[in-house]
Amino acid sequence: MDSVNLCTLIEQFGSEERCRAYLEALRWADEVLCPRCGSDKISQIVKRNQYDCDACRYQFSVTAGTVFNDSHLPLWKWFLCTYLLCESKKGMSANQLSRTLGISYKTAWYLCHRIRSAMREVNPEPLGGVIEMDETFVGGRSRTRVNGDRRGHHAKDKDIVVGIKQRGGQLRFFKAEDITSGTLAKFIRENVRQDVDVIMTDEWNAYPKAIMTAGINGRRHETINHKSGVYVDGDVTTNGIESAFSLLKRGIIGSWHKVSAKHLPAYLDEMTFRFNNRDNPFLFRDTLMKLIGAPVLEYKKLTAA
Repeated sequence: MDSVNLCTLIEQFGSEERCRAYLEALRWADEVLCPRCGSDKISQIVKRNQYDCDACRYQFSVTAGTVFNDSHLPLWKWFLCTYLLCESKKGMSANQLSRTLGISYKTAWYLCHRIRSAMREVNPEPLGGVIEMDETFVGGRSRTRVNGDRRGHHAKDKDIVVGIKQRGGQLRFFKAEDITSGTLAKFIRENVRQDVDVIMTDEWNAYPKAIMTAGINGRRHETINHKSGVYVDGDVTTNGIESAFSLLKRGIIGSWHKVSAKHLPAYLDEMTFRFNNRDNPFLFRDTLMKLIGAPVLEYKKLTAA
């Protein structure tokens, strides 16, 4: 399917039958396989929109084992919510989706989190080339400064977000407990190639040690001094990751309004997935494929203390 807009979405997926047929085409492009034993000896139960496995006698539908299973919400509302989350640059609140889809806030909230859970990238390729790295603080009201430094790691009501962006490439956001060299080194080690061309950061004194600890040659580190009011020095800048932080904060302030520390990683997953697929004309299709293959997020796990 080509790229989709809201009008074509309604035209093509305005009924349960069309949505189900499209999911079947995505899940079983060549032939229907039993999700329990993998057999291709399948009989169709037309009246119930189900299949019967001739090998293990398991009866299943296209939604079996997916996030769509056991959902009382019509598939066309799943499709519409998925599209809106994909195309809303700064995200969309559960309250807004509740009004748009005509469902309860609780249903909309759970629906959004199931889609966000599927958006999480599993074992993504490490970043290379020119890397920009920075940290920011979200939530809370405190603006504590320490020795004139803006970093609010002493502000107990704020959450720390570390960002790593490959220039002209992908983005990673992480919720962090602190911004010590050890914590920063862990993010670098897990997400940046050791043969990276250069890592650009601001003047925060934990970065040099973090980069060396992560096994990257210190000569591949360039610093821009924000304290002195310098934001661009030739090609040395962290403006790319700063712009990504700005988009995140607009989402928190303007769309979600409030994000709890517990669920912040899920919102970061949504924002990075949408950012990294900003030029993907098949984003809606690819997101549905992730929904088909993603583990089921149970409500009791989502709401557990």
